[in-house]
Amino acid sequence: MTDNARQYELELPPRASALVESLRDMGYSLKTALADVVDNSITASARKIQLFADTHEEIPAIGILDDGTGMTKSELFEAMRPGTRSPLDTRDATDLGRFGLGLKTASFSQCRRLTVVARKGEELSAAVWDLDMVAKRDRWVVEVPSKPKGLRWADKLRANGTLVIWEKLDRLVAIDQPTDSKDLVRQLGGAAKHLEFVFHRFLSGREKGRIRISLNGVRLEPFDPFHFAHPSTQHHQIEDMSLDGRPIRIWPVTLPHHEKVSKTDWTRYEGPQGYVANQGFYLYRNRRLIVHGTWFRLARKLELTKLARVGIDIPNTMDAEWKIDVKKASAQPPPPVRKRLAKIVDRLGSASQQTYRGRGTRQAARNRLPVWMRVQNKNRVSYDIAQEHPTLQAFRDGLTADQAGEYDRLLRLVSSSLPIDSLHHDVSASPEAVSATALPKSDIRALANDLIHILRARGVPPEAIADRLRSADPFRTQLADIADLLDGLDS
Repeated sequence: MTDNARQYELELPPRASALVESLRDMGYSLKTALADVVDNSITASARKIQLFADTHEEIPAIGILDDGTGMTKSELFEAMRPGTRSPLDTRDATDLGRFGLGLKTASFSQCRRLTVVARKGEELSAAVWDLDMVAKRDRWVVEVPSKPKGLRWADKLRANGTLVIWEKLDRLVAIDQPTDSKDLVRQLGGAAKHLEFVFHRFLSGREKGRIRISLNGVRLEPFDPFHFAHPSTQHHQIEDMSLDGRPIRIWPVTLPHHEKVSKTDWTRYEGPQGYVANQGFYLYRNRRLIVHGTWFRLARKLELTKLARVGIDIPNTMDAEWKIDVKKASAQPPPPVRKRLAKIVDRLGSASQQTYRGRGTRQAARNRLPVWMRVQNKNRVSYDIAQEHPTLQAFRDGLTADQAGEYDRLLRLVSSSLPIDSLHHDVSASPEAVSATALPKSDIRALANDLIHILRARGVPPEAIADRLRSADPFRTQLADIADLLDGLDS
């Protein structure tokens, strides 16, 4: 007898009770799980997506209702099957799905009971995955309710569409203890912000038809990390490339300097992690944000490049090349794209740095009476008190030789004690919060008067004196206090 004659096939299906629990631990959070379900709604051509949350009920629940194409009973049963589609299958160009697992794995990660109600035409159907029943029977069986209309929120499904219901929220609240509604509300608030971020291009409707998403009746507003509409946002050259005939679009921008935007906008676009953390590439798959705030190890995140952001658009046919995971939350550029991105990083880094360095240079050039001097010696930069400042010089000229020596040592002490580390930390963390101390009105007027007399004695014309004071600190930031003095010079 040959070896081939002894061979036979043995089917070994996974144990339902074991595998279904493993499917719950794929790394989803509430916000990424909700985003995955919203993906399905958008793929089903939904224009309106409503999120419901019964947070104060004895048995809390979350619902996601859309007005998409809906499903027949047979389509619903297929959609409830784990792994309903292979990631290798050709998908519609607008499909946001990936592995055919999103609805199930995302839902199981947050709840033990998943109900899906679907309407298509006059047909209303429902199916339920109850993980406690799956574990008890150790079989892949779904419940099919006889009266779908009686299910929670099902009365809102009056036309084509789909309703997803999460119950037994054991990953969000303790099932056998009183519900901590405050914590659940906090998590839902964070999830809403995440959806405003991930789906901002759908919510804005700037490119295609607008999609509306709401949470308990409150409409979500798009959060565009590129501040696209602000006039001070710098839009750099768009680059188009292809990989095996599939298009990739790369669009770099430099965000506005904090002095060009309102304090509210500056804080909003900073995000919880800050500008330094949020610089980098923003990868979109069919306009849906996948990953953000990374340079893909092509560059370091620096303070001077914190305003640099680069959008990348790819189609859903590149998932394998970009190594997009099941949660659609991580990716890596393929080698040919990586080389192109490296060149863009170099150019954009220079532009972002120029936003800060250029501004500093322009301000220094305008200041005709600097109190501090920037001194660069090769690669080292230091700051010294400008002893040639007219007020400082006039004061020194009135001292004896011994007093002048002590005065010079005092200025060197002040210059050498500049708190570089503290300044760097504060400016890096929140530059808009760092400012010079305002002088009392009496001091600013006295200093301005003294300076006017000194410059007049040097033969400087009145209009030039006024111009210098308007450009110099601390006068330029407190012009209202010396307006009458400057008007006298101009007249």
